[in-house]
Amino acid sequence: MFSKDIYNQRRELLCKSVNGGVALFLGNDEVPMNYAGNTYPFRQDSTFLYYFGLDMPGLAAVFDLDANQSIIFGDEISLEDVIWMGPQQSLKSRAENVGIQETIPSNHLAEYLKRVIQSGRIVHYLPAYRDRHTNKLLDLLEMEKDSIDAGVSAKLVQAVIDQRSVKSEAEIDEIEKAHAIAREMQITAMKMARPGIYEHEIAGTIEGIALSSGGNIAFPVILSIRGEILHNNYHGNMLRDGDMLINDSGAESQMHYASDITRTIPVNGRFTDKQKDIYEIVLKAQDEAIKAIKPGQKNKAVHLQTATIITHGLKDIGLMKGNCEDAVANGAHALFFPHGLGHMLGLDVHDMENLGEDRVGYNGETKRSDQFGLASLRLAKNLKSGYVLTIEPGIYFIPELIKKWKGENKFKDYINYDRLENYHKFGGIRIEDDIVVTDTGQRIIGKPIPKTVSDIEKMCQE
Repeated sequence: MFSKDIYNQRRELLCKSVNGGVALFLGNDEVPMNYAGNTYPFRQDSTFLYYFGLDMPGLAAVFDLDANQSIIFGDEISLEDVIWMGPQQSLKSRAENVGIQETIPSNHLAEYLKRVIQSGRIVHYLPAYRDRHTNKLLDLLEMEKDSIDAGVSAKLVQAVIDQRSVKSEAEIDEIEKAHAIAREMQITAMKMARPGIYEHEIAGTIEGIALSSGGNIAFPVILSIRGEILHNNYHGNMLRDGDMLINDSGAESQMHYASDITRTIPVNGRFTDKQKDIYEIVLKAQDEAIKAIKPGQKNKAVHLQTATIITHGLKDIGLMKGNCEDAVANGAHALFFPHGLGHMLGLDVHDMENLGEDRVGYNGETKRSDQFGLASLRLAKNLKSGYVLTIEPGIYFIPELIKKWKGENKFKDYINYDRLENYHKFGGIRIEDDIVVTDTGQRIIGKPIPKTVSDIEKMCQE
């Protein structure tokens, strides 16, 4: 955990942003895999970690916004806990480590909140993303299920988003640590990829790298020769000569800050000319997008710039035609680039998505489009110094989507469907890096990971 001063400062800033009442923060509990005593690896709620730092199950916290005082609700270590898990630091001493002096047994939380409500004060709470959280809120606040969502505190949500969006140097250091692990995962995959090996052999190895570093994977590994499937978690294919392998993976640091990196690898160590043509378009689009990142820049504009570069590149090799700017304005490019340019990154790989993607990536000035492809842009609003985000353009050849659009004669003025017949088994290419917005522009987080055609081929052949 960070120093107690950091957690005190975070809570003090929150106190200034939300006037009055009590903020309730629910920590996560252990979740059974197949029976109560066999649980999934525990992962604490990210907002709870941000303000209270305690990485253990069974906790809740209340923050009195009028008195600027916090209480941790949880149970002290029992003898049975010691028998099964060994000696543990007391809850009270753990709370003191993050600047909180008062701890109360968990079964007193409902009574405490009832007194707050009876006194006429508001209880602020965040959206629930687990059924257990929903059920706890129903019991603790004595609410009806259909009123839980309506009772979410918009003021608290916005204050948390504003605060967590801008990363401190200490947080960026943690993301750098997570990136270093992801770098090893990527380079290992490049060296392992060869005809005859199965995806799960590589996926299992790189997940092991994350675990052996003391953290965990930031999300289930996406590693597949079927790169046209955007979030493909199936790892049963055998790699063959001529395949490309997408590796979209990331790690968490020991303090749960995430990294998220994608590289596309030629299985036999060499891109074909056809693969190289598409790869170079994606690489140029990513390079130009990164250069465009700076404070005040609207990320939606960067996304559209990237889509235009991709469209020009596809037109140069005969897959698209017509006016490129018009093609992008009408959404024709989304046949090949059907997702957004990137997302916020921090304690969550899609940072704060549980608080609402529209709340995190959009605002009153920037509304979400309903156009296919552009509607999937997670981060559209103006960027600020301290934001950490991903830049991950791609080009994909999705046979089912091509067939549908061709059958509808959709965007026939911009797409050369006849030329696409030779690309139905191409797959997809995505390149992704993690970026921090600085006062004057941006920088790519971490040591470089092979990204050019020549550097990737050299690493694959080692």
